[in-house]
Amino acid sequence: MKVFKFGGASVNSVERIVNLGHIIKFWEQEKIVIIISAMGKTTNALEKVVEAFVSDKKDEALSLFEQIKQQHLTTAKYVLVTHYLSCEKKLKDFFTEVEWLLYDKPVREYDYYYDQIVCVGELLSTTIISTYLNEIGIKNIWMDVRDIIRTDDDFRDADIDWEFTQQKVNELVIPILNECNIALTQGFIGATDENESTTLGREGSDYTAAVFANMLDAENVTIWKDVENVMNADPKQFNDAIPISELNYRETIEMAYYGAQVIHPKTIKPLQNKDIPMYVKYFIDPSLPGTVIHHNPVHNLPPIYVLKENQVMIKVNTKDFSFVGDHEVRHLYQLFEALHLKPNLTQIGAISFVCVLDYWPEKIEKLALQASEFLDVEVTKDLSLLTIRHYSKEKFESLTKDKTILLRQQTTETIQVVLK
Repeated sequence: MKVFKFGGASVNSVERIVNLGHIIKFWEQEKIVIIISAMGKTTNALEKVVEAFVSDKKDEALSLFEQIKQQHLTTAKYVLVTHYLSCEKKLKDFFTEVEWLLYDKPVREYDYYYDQIVCVGELLSTTIISTYLNEIGIKNIWMDVRDIIRTDDDFRDADIDWEFTQQKVNELVIPILNECNIALTQGFIGATDENESTTLGREGSDYTAAVFANMLDAENVTIWKDVENVMNADPKQFNDAIPISELNYRETIEMAYYGAQVIHPKTIKPLQNKDIPMYVKYFIDPSLPGTVIHHNPVHNLPPIYVLKENQVMIKVNTKDFSFVGDHEVRHLYQLFEALHLKPNLTQIGAISFVCVLDYWPEKIEKLALQASEFLDVEVTKDLSLLTIRHYSKEKFESLTKDKTILLRQQTTETIQVVLK
């Protein structure tokens, strides 16, 4: 049994949906669970709907959502013939779910509405693709992953209830795979015990694939991407990025932890726990070897660069020159947790604590305001965080030339600097 995950780029046009069909056709005699993300930039578009809705701009939210509706209906018309009407009916049911919400007034927190609205992207894409595969003779059964993956109500970064979810996998997924070779479902989303939609964190479809692989004891997982390999850096940021043919779990999770857009940070643990290899393959040319990620040692890795832009540094000092103690630090981390903020780097001194975070304007403002009640707070915006694993002195100096280094942390394997 295998698990395939297709990201948004692999289904963002009619041609690529047809290409996905060719890939699945090659494997259709195998037992496969297919995880699919929202099409193209749909998640970004739905985020704009959320922003308009919570800002009490109902007409704007409905107008933005109408564009998303028409894009999906148009795609369905292009790829479907005999099955279009049944697909349209199902799509309209999902449209209605969101529109009911958009006609209400926002009375709950932003993250709640984010999950209720953004989750529809995966539901729409999988509906179209499942219908298309059936129309071209690749039998598959569509599943609503919200009936399977149970989570807590930590909206936008929900944790999975593993025991309940395993029970649902046994009850719902295994019988489907006994009936049909291919089960197709959504990545990134789940639901609470009150049937409220949740999301597992941005790019969480990789994690969904790993969860299913773990619970079904899959032979392997393949992540189909728009790159030929995992690279040692983002080629959009570094023109000398090179491919990596082999990685182990530890190196991959380190890369993800530091912000590399390779694999969702939570993905590796479910795979490592059952020694399930992961392949990262190029959906345009499936014959290419791609990258394999496994438990074996990997030697002679090149330097790995991760550059996170749009960072903010918050430096706090005690008001009376006393030491920054456990109480103050614990209070800060309670604020991080309450605001769903995760520091990318921290440093503690005698009377100061420094953290570097992704810049979420509203959340950072709340953090600074609340922290200023018991500490002096200084906020510096428009920064970058550069991480280099397996670094060399020469490469580090070339990447930081003409930059101001505000903060530096270093171990024998990894160096991190905050740059202005």
